[in-house]
Amino acid sequence: MPRRRCFSALLLISLLLPLQAMAQGRLERIVEQGTLRVCIWPDYYGISFRNPKTGRPSGIDIDNANDLARRLGVRTQFVNSSFATLIDDIENDRCDIAMFAIGITPARQERLRFTQPYLLSDIYAITTRTNPRIKDWEDIDRPGIVVAVARGTLHESVMKEKLQHAELRILETPHAREYEVQSGRADVFMTDFPYSRRMLDNSDWARLVTPPGKYHTTPYAWAMAPGDDAFHSHVERELQAMKMDGRLMTNAVRHRLEPIVVR
Repeated sequence: MPRRRCFSALLLISLLLPLQAMAQGRLERIVEQGTLRVCIWPDYYGISFRNPKTGRPSGIDIDNANDLARRLGVRTQFVNSSFATLIDDIENDRCDIAMFAIGITPARQERLRFTQPYLLSDIYAITTRTNPRIKDWEDIDRPGIVVAVARGTLHESVMKEKLQHAELRILETPHAREYEVQSGRADVFMTDFPYSRRMLDNSDWARLVTPPGKYHTTPYAWAMAPGDDAFHSHVERELQAMKMDGRLMTNAVRHRLEPIVVR
């Protein structure tokens, strides 16, 4: 075979391989390769936190992912992701499923396919113990108050809509919003129930500010690429089984998240 024709044939094969994998179906491919690739946010305390000293991940969705993989008879491969890169990571096939308590929002639903919710959290605020301007929730949305959020999180879009008087400061990372508050450059940062546990457990300067009633509750779910009904249906069945047989609650209790479990 002439060299040019051989090269063209190899190029055609390389282009067809991704299409063949897609036609094969994700569930079949996972079983064949023996690996479930799971996107996690490694800084999400109680959800998918990767210990910086040991490198080992822990949290409710680490346990859930291992349960899901075990039932498939495959191993789990955890892929670092974030809320800012979540959609790109899914669309670029860096993982089969994202499992790190992803808030279901209209913008995300346009490009991702979600399971049914399994957690439900309101929004909370973290300030310092010494901040004289923030005593209660009502003190947050006032002139001169600076509210920090992390880019790409649901708190960014919610606070853009909610705040009328305070200044909203959008930062590139969750750690940056913590530094802004701790340094006094911001008064509060917005977070959810699991991450608020991290702050109270690990930061002696942090104080929790809780809304007096429901402020903006968000259902959390797992996310995957649109299409592939077989894979989505399998994950939905497994999630429902976890709820029914008590594994989901057991995993939640282990990480002190039982108050926000959706049964």
